[in-house]
Amino acid sequence: MAKLPNPPSPSSLAALDPELHVLPAGSPLARIFFRGGAHPVDWDEFRHWGPAGSRFDHHTRDAAGLPCVGPRGILYAAGNTGPGALAVCLAEVFQNTRIIDDRDREPWFVIFDTARELTLLDLRGIWTTKAGASAAINSGPKRRAQDWSRTFYEAYPKIDGIIYPSSMGGNADAVALHERAKSALPVRPRFHRALSGRELRPALARAAEAIGYARI
Repeated sequence: MAKLPNPPSPSSLAALDPELHVLPAGSPLARIFFRGGAHPVDWDEFRHWGPAGSRFDHHTRDAAGLPCVGPRGILYAAGNTGPGALAVCLAEVFQNTRIIDDRDREPWFVIFDTARELTLLDLRGIWTTKAGASAAINSGPKRRAQDWSRTFYEAYPKIDGIIYPSSMGGNADAVALHERAKSALPVRPRFHRALSGRELRPALARAAEAIGYARI
């Protein structure tokens, strides 16, 4: 199994040219977000509390080493390649239990088109090895991946976030957008519905079957 060592210092990594992917303006992205629970957000809000349990959280911890609210924000979304965006989002969001609960914490599904192009660090190829990591950054220990994400953020201040293969979503494109990407979110989304809503029931059933997750 590929190893995932600690990242180098941001200054050392900055000396290496990044592998970048430019996502054009108008590209569709999809996400599941939670309007309830301990850290609720709206469809266009970045989560500023962290790091939580998500792979590329780049937040810094407080003096006691605990997650906290700070200036760094993250927004995870599925791209428009590979399996259906809803299936990828479900696979990622409910991966711990593999049970889709469409009511707990009020999950909603949204699709939006980017308002400007996004410059993303590309972790889908061999550049991760060149940088001193490996493909395990996309599937290995999340806390180590978060260390790398913080280093990427500090080494490359012009990136809007990261594009990577979703290990739970059949290696479909997924993105982790930094708060720097806030201006890329449109005024209104293309699609915006509660996961428990009637409009999503057929699509939710198909997506759950496709990934083999149970539903509550």
